[in-house]
Amino acid sequence: MQTIGYIRVSTEQQDADKQKHLLLGYAHDHKMVIQEFIMVEVSSRESPQKRKIDLLCQTLQPGDQLIVAELSRLGRNMLETLNLIEQLTQYGVKLIFIRQPELSTTGQHAKLLLAIYSYFAESEREFISTRTKQGLAAVQAKGIKLGRPLGSKNNNGNVLSPYRSHIQQYLQFRLSLSAIQKLINPLLKKPISYNSFKYFIEHDSGLRQLRTPGK
Repeated sequence: MQTIGYIRVSTEQQDADKQKHLLLGYAHDHKMVIQEFIMVEVSSRESPQKRKIDLLCQTLQPGDQLIVAELSRLGRNMLETLNLIEQLTQYGVKLIFIRQPELSTTGQHAKLLLAIYSYFAESEREFISTRTKQGLAAVQAKGIKLGRPLGSKNNNGNVLSPYRSHIQQYLQFRLSLSAIQKLINPLLKKPISYNSFKYFIEHDSGLRQLRTPGK
């Protein structure tokens, strides 16, 4: 088991130093050793790779502990925060929020907290899905065709179609295709390649319109 310190930084180095000092103080008081610090940039424009969120998910292993200053430091918005909590806890990672210990997933109420986090994550996804469907319905009402063109030979559409609403949501949050692929693959019986995933996006006019250029 290893303990990772998570620091969400802005352009102010002083803020990063304060978070690191807080994490080190907590680790000292609780006789922990932080093996590594991961600093994630605060940005609504940068891709998850550039903000090192992918690195965070790749670094942690089942049984590890992630120490964060507070809940709001985990993600840049509520859905990203809840998705990260859901993804990491399902993977067996324990989350410690120093300023909000009652929200940590290490105590006796961990199961209850995880259920609550999952509930709000699902509620948020359903809300976004509803708004997305309403938007797509409006687009279709204007005569714009959605979906892959007839004659497409890529069979991955059948695999990804049940998760199309999830993909739409992630695209709306400006996640890169690589990041979305990594979020969707665990839901599939058999993971698909990045090129196959990209093909699905590019041949779905509705999803293609949501894609951020360069990602």
